[in-house]
Amino acid sequence: MRTAAVLDLSPGAALVLDGREWTVERREPELGRVHLVRDDGIRQPVTFRFLANHPNCRPSSRTAAQGSDRGRQPKTVQDLEPGRRELAALRLAHILEVETGFRGGDPLHPGSGEPKPEYDPATTTLTSRRLAKVAELASMDRQQAKLLGLDRVGYRTLIRWDRRRREAGLVGCADERWLRKSGGHPSITEEIREAIFAVRAETLHRSKVTMRTRARMIHQYVNEAFPDRNIAVPSYQTLWVVWREWFGPGGSRQRYARSAELPAKNGHVLVHRPGQVVALDTTVLPVMVRESVFGDPVKCHLTLAMDVHTHSLCAFRLTLVSDQSVDVAMLLRDVMLPLPMRADWGKELEWPYPGLPAAVVAEFTGHKVAGLPFFAPETVTTDHGAVYRNHHLVDVQRVLGCNILPSRVLRPTDKSACERAFGAIRSLLFEQLPGYTGVDPADRGTDPEGDAVLTIDEMEHVIATWIVAVWQRRRLGEHAPTWDPGGDHSPNSLFAASFAQAGFAMEIPSAELFYELLPTHYVRKIDPRRGVKIRGLWYDAPVLDPYRGQRSTRGGQHKGEWVIRRDPRDRRSVFFQDPLAHDWHPLPWTGLPPDGQAPAFGDARVRELLKKVEACGLRPRTDDELLPVLLELLGSRTPVSQWKTQMPKSARTDHAREVVQAAASQADRPPEKPTPQPAAVAAAGEAVVTSLRWPDRKRQAAESIDSHRRRRREQAVRGRPEPPPPLGEAYRQRDLFLLPEEDEEEDGHGGPDAE
Repeated sequence: MRTAAVLDLSPGAALVLDGREWTVERREPELGRVHLVRDDGIRQPVTFRFLANHPNCRPSSRTAAQGSDRGRQPKTVQDLEPGRRELAALRLAHILEVETGFRGGDPLHPGSGEPKPEYDPATTTLTSRRLAKVAELASMDRQQAKLLGLDRVGYRTLIRWDRRRREAGLVGCADERWLRKSGGHPSITEEIREAIFAVRAETLHRSKVTMRTRARMIHQYVNEAFPDRNIAVPSYQTLWVVWREWFGPGGSRQRYARSAELPAKNGHVLVHRPGQVVALDTTVLPVMVRESVFGDPVKCHLTLAMDVHTHSLCAFRLTLVSDQSVDVAMLLRDVMLPLPMRADWGKELEWPYPGLPAAVVAEFTGHKVAGLPFFAPETVTTDHGAVYRNHHLVDVQRVLGCNILPSRVLRPTDKSACERAFGAIRSLLFEQLPGYTGVDPADRGTDPEGDAVLTIDEMEHVIATWIVAVWQRRRLGEHAPTWDPGGDHSPNSLFAASFAQAGFAMEIPSAELFYELLPTHYVRKIDPRRGVKIRGLWYDAPVLDPYRGQRSTRGGQHKGEWVIRRDPRDRRSVFFQDPLAHDWHPLPWTGLPPDGQAPAFGDARVRELLKKVEACGLRPRTDDELLPVLLELLGSRTPVSQWKTQMPKSARTDHAREVVQAAASQADRPPEKPTPQPAAVAAAGEAVVTSLRWPDRKRQAAESIDSHRRRRREQAVRGRPEPPPPLGEAYRQRDLFLLPEEDEEEDGHGGPDAE
């Protein structure tokens, strides 16, 4: 898990309360309070608890983005190269040994010979342990210490590493030179840039060549394309570095090594505390439910997260049709978040554990918490499904600080507790619900589709209520713990007993964790006119104005690239983190109508859209021209009366899935800060997808295309066009033999009857 930023309360530090900046004048730790002063001289004493629980308290941008992070997006562990990560982990081990006496930082799991006498916290002080560590590192072989980056470590260096470790975690122990600010390449002029891209386009059609050949081709292009100019071509090393930055290494992708076995002892997994091992599994829900768009009976997928030690069902997710990696990532985030009390839940379902009062948890979270454990998972075991074996979940593992390890092939005992939980839930709950399909098609009822009465939202509420009210308080029986096999225990009692055995660290992740768990896209440059392009669609917003046409100042593995986050469930917007304030902003799709009201669509619909555009031979200049094609795919051109007969059930399920996924994406997204934005940007950030029936979804699509056409007409014709003249008006004006009307007078005289 990524460590949250520590609120600096040292004298002179600045923080923001309710949009106003305050400066710390002095602090009184013995009384648990701090004195703040504002620019106008107003002083206010507040307690540490008040600042920790204040919803609108954050460090000021003058102190939150210091040093190398000022003016660029914050550095993460992913920016470190693999060798640098090992060196940072070695530094962290030395810091933990100084702080706790153990290199792992856990006194319950000491290493061989730990703690050493000079690092024993019971007999030494922190200052003496730091001096002992300086002496230990100074006695190392100089060449070996230099290779490990420990040759120039002094007393102040240990203090600086410890402070950065508390603020940023593992990346705080990294050397600033490893992630230095990107300064660009002044020797790459416009002519050299043109030559590089020309060689890049040429080598795409040839067999694979070396970088030496590419450098010679760049020299050849410059000599022949600019013969009258004396252009200096950079060295081979510079061209090699630029080529890797712009186009990648060109070799095979980095392979992620995964272990196939969990830590075992005598052939069995030894689990002795909550959160040590969390088992994930997905199965088809054996109950037919009705989706909220057409009302058709459909099958859902149920994904469970179960704590192996206490047998607690920490979190679950219902997904229509199938789950994705982002659903599993949000499920792991739900494991770390306390479950809020719902409106129809009584007092008996509130947080019941005596080791930590419910009032304390409610004070930290800001709402009443239900009786369900939450913690940061250490090891997550899964099966070999495709949703669990992708690069996105590897990145999620690094952010959360847990290991996602697949179970052994043909070894169901690795997650047998989760398999048994599915069977228990089926017999205790699902068999009693209407629309139950059974485990075998031969045992299925006459019409389970017609018996389905519960919607997806109602089924989710039923399962959540049953877990808190029944499962967590149910007697385990033969699954009781080994230290008390004959006792009466439930998941709740085992979790409460773990407080006395191993303690409980109430770590509640910040709301920004939602963005960090989304798939990452690295953009080399923000287009001055169109913004950023993510998976075939362009996204833009006024927040990108200060960075248009510029490269990022981030260093490390993704040097000079901007980080954009994408939610596969709702592609109407992506997310960008401001390098200065470090706030997240939604970037709406440029093809959205001005009011931002468009039907929700995901990755599958975008792939279908781009495939149809390519098949039609269209080459649109802007994403505005993609909107009619998208709305046609969404079904806005088909009459409502013909939907039930012309649209197959699979297509109706796809529409319902997009609505359900967009609703889940909006529920997971943290509330945005009220900032002045244009109507289109503000509307794009609010996904209005709550339980839309099909007439409402079709009406929304029709209104979107009408608004799009109206905007196209207004852009083409600025003013209101004059009505055309009557038919034959030009002929009547040029006709010399046309007699005047009877009531007309010429030169002030009357007609022939005037006399």
